[in-house]
Amino acid sequence: MKKISKYSLLVLLAAILSLSSCVTKAKFLASENKVYKLQGDSSTTHRILNECNAAVKDLESQRDALQNANAASQSDLKDLSSKSKMTIADQAKRLKSLQDLIQAQKDILNKLKKDIGDALINFKADELTVYVKDGKVYVSLQEKLLFKSGSDVVDPKGQEALGTLAKVLNSTSNINIMIEGHTDSIPINKVKFQDNWALSTARATSIVRILTKDYMVDPTTITAAGRSKFYPIKSNQTEEGRSANRRTEIILSPNLTELFKLLEQ
Repeated sequence: MKKISKYSLLVLLAAILSLSSCVTKAKFLASENKVYKLQGDSSTTHRILNECNAAVKDLESQRDALQNANAASQSDLKDLSSKSKMTIADQAKRLKSLQDLIQAQKDILNKLKKDIGDALINFKADELTVYVKDGKVYVSLQEKLLFKSGSDVVDPKGQEALGTLAKVLNSTSNINIMIEGHTDSIPINKVKFQDNWALSTARATSIVRILTKDYMVDPTTITAAGRSKFYPIKSNQTEEGRSANRRTEIILSPNLTELFKLLEQ
């Protein structure tokens, strides 16, 4: 009986020890899993924290940039306001100068037109006309006053008209002179000239030579140009229209150098 009790006690003890061992191992595994989980949560938390820190730094950088931009804008605004206050008076002065200069140019043109008209009063209206167009004075000389048909040699009466005109030109400063030759639409049949371009240019050049060499008009103020048949003032379908188109125009315009300088400012 004693043997059986002792054996049973040993079995019971073994069972208790075995059960105790199983419980301890299960708790260990559970704890280990908790550690792994906590480590994972900690890594995730650190990653999120780092991302948040980076975002905060980026926002701070943007804030600083905006503050600097705002400060610069405020400074520019103050400068602009100061300059605006300074330039209002300057702009008023410039506008006044511009208006005075424009008026002076108009006065020069009006006086020039009157002086030329008075000087050429003895010539007929069908020989020449004087008028203002687009801020320029036009002296339009008909072919019959200046040239024979198909010729670039100026007739004596034409030379007389040019001499009278030259006196006015020489007494007027700050003007530019354009000499433009014009023809009708009938092709030229003279051996000397290849076409109407050549004839119109040769006639303009002949007048330039007379003005500069015979009457001492400043050659630096003169330009010669041939327009051929391409700028008619009347229809080329009639003899009257073609006659009107055969002309030489002396175009006088004020020197606008000072005006352009003022505009550039």
